[in-house]
Amino acid sequence: MKQITNEEINEQYEYMRRVRAIIGEGKKACVRTFGCQQNEADSERLGGMLREMGFETVCDVKQADLILVNTCAVREHAELKALSVTGQFKHLKEAKPSLLIGICGCMVTQEHRAGTIKHSYPYVDFLFGTAMLYRFPEILWDTLTEEKRQILWEDTGEGNIAEGLPVKREGGAKAWLSIMYGCNNFCTYCVVPYVRGRERSRRKSDVLAEARELIADGVQEITLLGQNVNSYGNDLGTEGDFADLLNDICKLDGDFRIRFMTSHPKDASHKLIDVMAANEKVERHFHLPLQSGDNRVLKAMNRRYTRESYLDLVGYMREKMPEIAITTDIIVGFPGETEDEFENTLDMLRRVRFDNIYSFIYSKRRGTPAEKMPDQISDAVKKERFARLLKVQDAISKEKNAELIGRRVPVLVEGRSKTDPTRLTGRTAGNRLVHFTGDDGLIGKRIELLVEDAEIHSLFGSYSPKE
Repeated sequence: MKQITNEEINEQYEYMRRVRAIIGEGKKACVRTFGCQQNEADSERLGGMLREMGFETVCDVKQADLILVNTCAVREHAELKALSVTGQFKHLKEAKPSLLIGICGCMVTQEHRAGTIKHSYPYVDFLFGTAMLYRFPEILWDTLTEEKRQILWEDTGEGNIAEGLPVKREGGAKAWLSIMYGCNNFCTYCVVPYVRGRERSRRKSDVLAEARELIADGVQEITLLGQNVNSYGNDLGTEGDFADLLNDICKLDGDFRIRFMTSHPKDASHKLIDVMAANEKVERHFHLPLQSGDNRVLKAMNRRYTRESYLDLVGYMREKMPEIAITTDIIVGFPGETEDEFENTLDMLRRVRFDNIYSFIYSKRRGTPAEKMPDQISDAVKKERFARLLKVQDAISKEKNAELIGRRVPVLVEGRSKTDPTRLTGRTAGNRLVHFTGDDGLIGKRIELLVEDAEIHSLFGSYSPKE
């Protein structure tokens, strides 16, 4: 791991000052983000740097003087969508030649994707990978002052940690807090270790300092982020593990709650569960990716746990926290998956009774071992299995949601519903969406709702102010 020095960060602040000096007033920038919560957190830092350089961030690309696309590489669909969106910007560039277009993030950390953009998207002005995010001001300065494109692909290698960058948060009462970057697990289907680099943990003092700032700013809910938060601290020596960090954050003064993601089952410990159970500040929700319910498939995926050990972990969670909500990730159609092996995944859904699942059809990722595995599953079989998986889980999710009807639940109000602006939307401690009628003064507050109805993916409730 490389800790970016204060001198290097100060150099980037100098580039921010220079960019602000030459762009003038009234420039607007639009950041489009694809992918996971870590990408969203990265975009908040990009937004902070843009603000420091004098840009106002806007949502409408037609208003922008600079468009930055922060990309994902976990699935091919995310890559193709990012490329499609970038393709739509060509006519904007033709109408406004001064428009700057940049692409960054996981997708362009892959050399073949960087090459595609270089040769097939000539109107893209600059490009940089995940390891160079902190150098965005320097890259933008070079783009503005040199008469050539800045196509900067760089292997993530051992990765780096950059502290002290400005952040422009969009979450209101909620905030992301990255505690580590990268991944060492090398699941055979996953490209993350190749595009995000190896695991590297932020120093505990830096994490705690950022948490204090968020609490002082009135943030109600902090989500700790990492590709595998359970391995936090493995590279820090004596600073402790993730359970210790979580416990230390809980000791901070303030009225706030904590979530975390993502956890790897092989590293999720009884110690972590005990810390959760002992601290009311940790929301009763655990996202624990299963991926497959069959031991042979799990071994082929290089997941390094079994269905039996997973069930034991779930059992311990529910023993310590009977009310805990458990969600998971499932991959359908991994190479070689037989019908019986898929049925073992359905069996795990019925045994665990997840509150919700995030399910995905297997997608080949270039450079991963699974890409070249024999017995690739046909699209037709994958889609048929995917539909069956959803049918099983939808019934479970609806039953579990229906159990809450008639109960009062604490909810953090997030804002207006995206599908029905006449309603507000919030989330329970178990991360369930609840829609209800109320005024905007409730946004950002933690309130209690009476659950009156339930669907597969959401609840409906009512709010009565306390006298």
